[in-house]
Amino acid sequence: MSLIDDLQWRYATKKMNGETISREKLDYILEAARLAPSSSGIQPYRIFVIANRELLEKIKPVAMNQSQITDCSHLLVFAAWDGYSLERITEVFNYTLEQRGLPQDTMDDYKNNLWSLYEPLGKEWHAQHAAKQSYIALGMALAAAAEQKVDATPMEGFDNQAMDKVLELEKYNLKSTAIMAVGYRDAENDWLAPMKKVRTPKEDFIVEIA
Repeated sequence: MSLIDDLQWRYATKKMNGETISREKLDYILEAARLAPSSSGIQPYRIFVIANRELLEKIKPVAMNQSQITDCSHLLVFAAWDGYSLERITEVFNYTLEQRGLPQDTMDDYKNNLWSLYEPLGKEWHAQHAAKQSYIALGMALAAAAEQKVDATPMEGFDNQAMDKVLELEKYNLKSTAIMAVGYRDAENDWLAPMKKVRTPKEDFIVEIA
């Protein structure tokens, strides 16, 4: 039950104290995100880890001047592919086959079928689908942070286009999807810290179909 206890402990921290988390804890959180499942194992997203104070100051106005941006230890920016392509998918599959010691043509039928499904759906669908995959990694990172007793605040409250420009994501063919500030709570100055954790009651949240 330790994960449940950890999730009971965590909350979306509104005020952080600026203390730096250890590299060990940061790496643990990032590894949990890296190991997250994704559709067809493609992992169409990347995580930018930002500790540079000057850059965080530039990001703050882009993120509605939320204090966690500059009070955190590190800011994680989740950025998804701006679209799928046969070349991108092939690169991922080739790496997978190489790591597994299998012939490069082992997954050709699967790959070609996948691309035949994706290609006609268009680039807007591609970008939305890739963005959804990044949120799975975000969830894993949040759980890992709670396990490490590191506070984390996931945020969508930022100007995506402005963030992309600040981080020059276009050159990576990526678009920002979500951000997550990690650090430690300033409990004395965080109005939310003493509040009861509230979630939808289990009987309303879960629908069991026998």
